[in-house]
Amino acid sequence: MAYDRPPAPGDLALIEGLCNSARFLKGEDLLVSLDSARAWANARDLPGVAEALDVDSLTWLRRAREAVREHLEGDREAAGYLTGLSSELLGAPRWGAEGEIVLPVVAEDPVRRLVAEVLSVLAVTELADRRARLKVCRSPECRWVFYDRSPAGNGGWCSMEICGARHKMRTYRERRRS
Repeated sequence: MAYDRPPAPGDLALIEGLCNSARFLKGEDLLVSLDSARAWANARDLPGVAEALDVDSLTWLRRAREAVREHLEGDREAAGYLTGLSSELLGAPRWGAEGEIVLPVVAEDPVRRLVAEVLSVLAVTELADRRARLKVCRSPECRWVFYDRSPAGNGGWCSMEICGARHKMRTYRERRRS
């Protein structure tokens, strides 16, 4: 199965990239072992992350990743968890030279810096109302994060050929049973 959507635009690609280090539909999680997580970090050119990873930071990174995914799905508990992380990893809001809002990263450890950058982008794009099209596939088996480029912004499946088709087939079978 291939995910054929183009990556999210600009800084949203950072959020999408972290979340999609797990491909649940394929039973893959690149953050499941130190070796695969280091390879993932090196392939994404994340400075210092591969070298800084250990068992504890990898567990923490997976939890942060899933909290971001859950937040994208609207989970209020995840938002609370991300708030706690943000207070630890980010500084007070500032305005940049172009008038844009900036949430500075104060975390020093490379793994925590990565999560801080993701949280900064997430918060700033939500403040600017640019995050709404970054979605989680509605299929509970999939949960792939994608950028919805549909004209109406109401896409719900990572792929209509895969998850959308499976949903339609399930719905069809349920109607026939009734």
